Amino acid sequence: MKERLQKLLAREGLGSRREIEGWITAGQVKVNGHVAQLGDRAGDGDRVRVRGKPVRLSRHVRPRVIAYHKPQGELTTRKDPAGRPTVFARLPYLHAGRWIAVGRLDASTSGLLLFTTDGALANRLMHPSCGVEREYAARVRGEISTKVLGRLQQGVILDDGPARFETVLEAGGGGANRWYHVMLREGRNREVRRLWDSQNVTVSRLIRIRYGSLTLGRWLRPGRWRELAADELRTLYGQAGLDAHESAPVPRAARDPTPAHSRRRPQ
Repeated sequence: MKERLQKLLAREGLGSRREIEGWITAGQVKVNGHVAQLGDRAGDGDRVRVRGKPVRLSRHVRPRVIAYHKPQGELTTRKDPAGRPTVFARLPYLHAGRWIAVGRLDASTSGLLLFTTDGALANRLMHPSCGVEREYAARVRGEISTKVLGRLQQGVILDDGPARFETVLEAGGGGANRWYHVMLREGRNREVRRLWDSQNVTVSRLIRIRYGSLTLGRWLRPGRWRELAADELRTLYGQAGLDAHESAPVPRAARDPTPAHSRRRPQ
C-alpha cells in the first residue's frame, strides 16, 4: 500500500512531517529517480532518496512502543566504537522496521526510556511544543536551601538558554544525601544535571521515573523491557496529538521473556 511521502518518511524517523514537506518542496526527495512533489506517494518496491541518501523503507506494520529500564553505564546509541554496552542490544528483535529511541539518557543516568517503531510518534514526543512531562529522581549531596530550590523553579540561564524545573519535591534521604523529584517539559542534553550544577549542587544519582503518563514500575528491573498495552498506547498517542488508529489493540502487553543478564541480541 502506497502512502504520502511525508507520512511514510516521518514514520521512518527521518524528521517531522513539516520538515519532510520542506525537503520535498526544496527538491531534496526523489522517488525512483524522479524529484518528488507534495502529494506523491510511495511504498514497497519504490526507491527513495532523501537529501542524496537512499532510504530503506520498512514494511508497514502495526506501530509498537516499549518501555525499557535503562541501567547506569549503557549508552543510548546503536553502536559504540569502544565496544561499550548500548541500550539497543537489549531490545527485542524486529522482523520489520527499527527501534527509535524517544530521546536519550546519558550513560550515568538510569530509568525509563521509551522506544517505538513509529518515527512520527517519536518526533512529536520529543518536540518541545508537545510539552511532555519528564520526571526524575535526583540524589544530591548536602542540604539545599529554599532559595536554591526557588531559583531552580524560577529559571536560570544555561549555555543553551534559559531552563527551569516546573516542580521540585523533597523525597527523603539521610546523612549527606537528599532525594528530590524534579519535573520539566523538555529534554535538552544533560539538562537536569546542568540545572543542579548551576547552583553548585552535585548530583550523585539520577533516575528518570516518568515520561508523560508512563511511570517506571518497581517490577521492571534494570535491563528489562515491556510492551505498552492498548490503553497506554492510546493515551501516549493522545499526548503527542496524533491519531492512534494505526496502533491496533494487542491482546495483552508483552514483556521481556529473558533475564536481564542474558546474552544481548545485536541490532
